[in-house]
Amino acid sequence: MIEYKQHYGLTDDELATYPTVYRPDLFKGQVALVSGAATGIGRGIATLFARLGADLMICSRNHERLTKAAEYLRGFGGRVLAEVMSIREPEQVEHLMDHTFDEYGRLDYLINNAGGQFAQDAINIPYKGWRAVIDTNLNGSWYMMQNAAKRWRDRGQPGSIITITAEVWRGIMQMAHTTASRAGVIYLTKTLAVEWAPYQIRVNTVAPGVVESSGFNNYSDAGRTTLYDSGPMKRTGHVMDIAEACVYLSSHAGNFITGETLDVGGGLSLWGETWPAGKPGYFKTDN
Repeated sequence: MIEYKQHYGLTDDELATYPTVYRPDLFKGQVALVSGAATGIGRGIATLFARLGADLMICSRNHERLTKAAEYLRGFGGRVLAEVMSIREPEQVEHLMDHTFDEYGRLDYLINNAGGQFAQDAINIPYKGWRAVIDTNLNGSWYMMQNAAKRWRDRGQPGSIITITAEVWRGIMQMAHTTASRAGVIYLTKTLAVEWAPYQIRVNTVAPGVVESSGFNNYSDAGRTTLYDSGPMKRTGHVMDIAEACVYLSSHAGNFITGETLDVGGGLSLWGETWPAGKPGYFKTDN
């Protein structure tokens, strides 16, 4: 059994060999675009799709990390294209989509994983930081969704969109910016699922709870301490938990699911709390 605590994400070897119930050729001949695939959850998702036979388009803002991810993913035998870009820029999103369809002639699955946030008390979030998170998580996701949908519509091809959001049902302390953006994506998804049903485009979200990955390096020791006890299972998840949820929604098993949010949070929506910047004294039970 893999030890999660202080692990900060699965290694490449663990990603490559982690047990899965899905057959190796599930996505053979199909194409998946995974944004933010250089590290963390996105890398895990891209790995599982590659293991299951998909050809990939991956993107990230970091050239060095993206190049290394592409080299790793090609080791599973499929074709992997990589583009350095920012989903905040509509023109760059259009180029990415054109590149994907020009090279592959199709796109079957869009996995909107790219996003970002930082831990800070809401009252101290600067204007620039707020705009950056909203622009990435909400606007960027929308640019990707609309551009893929237009091309599917124009070609008469079906498609599936999955956006990685968050468990926002009870709020996320010290993450007001990401809560606002992720909630926007969830309800955008419900709207698009209806509007785009005539085009045979399914639109869903996956909402991770606390997933231990490279992003854990961004939190203080005090913040990480609260994350390990974030839900009733008293542990974190890992990137393959999210990857397998995406495969489920993308495969025939999820063929009649649209407009939904799949929570993968170990019960965080029911019980528990997170304080990624450290729990304030006011809320500590020993006061």
